[in-house]
Amino acid sequence: MQALMQDKAMAVARSGGPFRLTIAMAAYNEARDIGTVLRTFMELEIEADWELLVVDDGSDDGTGDIAEAHAVGALDGRLRVVRHPRNLGKGAAIRTVIAQARGTHLLVFDADSEYDPADIVRLVEPVRRGRAEVVYGVRARGFDTLHPTFVHGLGNLVMTMAANLVFGSWISDLHTCLKLLPLPLLRAMCLRETGFGLDTEITAEMLRLGFRPYEVPVSYVGRSSDEGKKVGFGDALRSFWLIAKVRARGAMKRGERDRSLAPAVSFGQAPGLSLVGRERRASAATVGRPRVGRPSARWPTRRAIVTARRYGEPVSSRVH
Repeated sequence: MQALMQDKAMAVARSGGPFRLTIAMAAYNEARDIGTVLRTFMELEIEADWELLVVDDGSDDGTGDIAEAHAVGALDGRLRVVRHPRNLGKGAAIRTVIAQARGTHLLVFDADSEYDPADIVRLVEPVRRGRAEVVYGVRARGFDTLHPTFVHGLGNLVMTMAANLVFGSWISDLHTCLKLLPLPLLRAMCLRETGFGLDTEITAEMLRLGFRPYEVPVSYVGRSSDEGKKVGFGDALRSFWLIAKVRARGAMKRGERDRSLAPAVSFGQAPGLSLVGRERRASAATVGRPRVGRPSARWPTRRAIVTARRYGEPVSSRVH
């Protein structure tokens, strides 16, 4: 009870303008999956102002047409579709959203089916409670994740270690797609990448500016190259180069960060997000159930994960 009161007090102290979420989705030849992903977004009940911006990055398989069909359907007023006349790269697409976003915070989300929109709930919660400025949804090994190959998993681990080494940080997933950042912070970054390197550049710039992500485990089902994975060995090499390039600009300590780049936000009387169906049933299942203990500073044990799932409770997270 005391911990709950402390969380509420912290949230009140940080309350400011209303929280507004912009979800950025870059799509290039994703006709096979984008309809499924957008239909899942139709089920989202977000108790805050939100929008979804899909950038069709020069697709030639009808991806943009599928997105626009949803824009005049159930997502009318929520979904905006922007078209690039030719393929400019994922980074260019996300930068287009950053320039046009109307929210206070931006969340990057892929147009394929590797990530689950239901995890948006878990990402927004630390911001609502006043616990975090930046939130990363990390692909924790053993927590609802499937990495298609050893090479992809090892590559991300090595690049994450490199970023931690040069910035003195301790993040767990450099290249997670699910990044929730304040829009002023994103617009203060020196972003130049137009391809997959933007993932690296955003994290490196965030670390350089003295911010650290609050990490939340999310589900992930990775695709192989045969299934449409577009990241290659050249992208990995460029990632190392970008880490070094950004670090050469100098770096701030966490205590030196410009807090005005993460302005306080407020939520309504019933803040948060929910997903019709599975999430609602899980919430209802908690009635009369004992609650799982407070999150620890470490990743949850398998026993804690099993117990949390049994009673529909959120699994503990950590911040660096």
